[in-house]
Amino acid sequence: MEARATPYQPYAKQHEQPQGPGDARPTALQIIEDDGLVGKLSDKVMIVTGCTSGLGIETARGLHATGAKLFITVRNQEKGEAVIQDILKTSPGKGSMELILMDLSNLASVRSAAAAFLSRSDKLNVLVNNAGVGLMDTMTADGFEMAMGTNHFGHFLFFQLLKPMMLQSSTPAFQSRVVNVSSSGHRISPIRFHDMDFTKEDHNKWAAYGQSKTANIYMANSIERHYAAQGLHGFSLHPGTIFETGGLRHATEEDYAALGGAEALRSAEKSVAQGAATSVWAAVATQLESRGGVYLSDVGEARPAAEGELVGGPGYGPHAYDEEAEEKLWALSYRAVSLPVEW
Repeated sequence: MEARATPYQPYAKQHEQPQGPGDARPTALQIIEDDGLVGKLSDKVMIVTGCTSGLGIETARGLHATGAKLFITVRNQEKGEAVIQDILKTSPGKGSMELILMDLSNLASVRSAAAAFLSRSDKLNVLVNNAGVGLMDTMTADGFEMAMGTNHFGHFLFFQLLKPMMLQSSTPAFQSRVVNVSSSGHRISPIRFHDMDFTKEDHNKWAAYGQSKTANIYMANSIERHYAAQGLHGFSLHPGTIFETGGLRHATEEDYAALGGAEALRSAEKSVAQGAATSVWAAVATQLESRGGVYLSDVGEARPAAEGELVGGPGYGPHAYDEEAEEKLWALSYRAVSLPVEW
C-alpha cells in the first residue's frame, strides 16, 4: 500500500521548528489526552516489547493511561518490575500491568513468551513491537545477523504466534493493530536478500541495522495487505532522533559523522517521551481506525524523504513501499522461523 498523496499530519505545526528535547512537540501522554482516551480503553489488552529503557517505558506509560490491561516484555525481571511500579505510581490509568520475559534474539524464548501470554489472556488488541538492537556485530543463537534476527525475525515470530488472538479480538469499533517501531535508518539499506547475514561480505553494522528497519516496514505493510479485510492492521514508524536510545545508543563519533554530524541532529532531537508519541498515536489514535499500511513519523503520515534530507529526518526512503520485496521477505520470514507460509 502506498502512502497518500497528501499525508495526514495533525501535529505538523508543532514540528515545523524543533528546538530540541522538551519543546512544543507532543509527548506520548499528550497524545492520549488530546484524543480524549484517558481511562477510556479499559476493555482492551495491549503488549509493548522491550520495556526496560527508553521508548519502551514511555510507550507503556502512555498506553497505560488509556486504562488498558498492559503486558510488557523484558529480558531482565528485576528491571521490568521496577518499570511496572514506576508506571503504576505515576500513570492516570487504572489498568493492570504484567511482565513477560522474552529475549527476541532467541526464537525459543520468543515461543515461550508467546505461550505465557496466551495462557494469561483471552484477548489482544494492540501489539507494539518496540524492542530492538542498534549497531552490533554479532549473531543470534539461531544463526541470524543480530540486528535482523532481533529486530525482525524475533518480532515476526512473536506476531505470528499471537495473530489468531489478534484476529479474534478485532471488533468493528476497535480493529486490532500491530505497530512496528522502525527508524529513518531504513533509508541506509534495503533488504540484502543476496547476503542477509553477511556471510559472503564483511559485516557492515549500518547496512545490518538499516535492512532490519526496512524489514520492520515491510512486515507492517504485509500485515495490512493480508489481514486488513479481517480487521487487523499494520503500521511502521520513525520515533525521531533520540540520542539516548535505539540505534544511536551505541553510536561513535564516526557513526554520527555518517549521519551528518551530531550537531546537525541536535535541534531535531526529541525527549524519550516525545519519541514515544508516534508509537502511541499509531496504537490507539481514533483517526487511524480501520487504516494501516503506512509509515509514520512526527505523529503523522510521513512524506518521501526530501533530496539531501539527513538520514535522521522524518521522510521515508524510495524502497519503503515495495510489494514484491515485502512479499519476498514475508515468505522468507515464515521459513526462517520454521512456520508454514501463509498468504
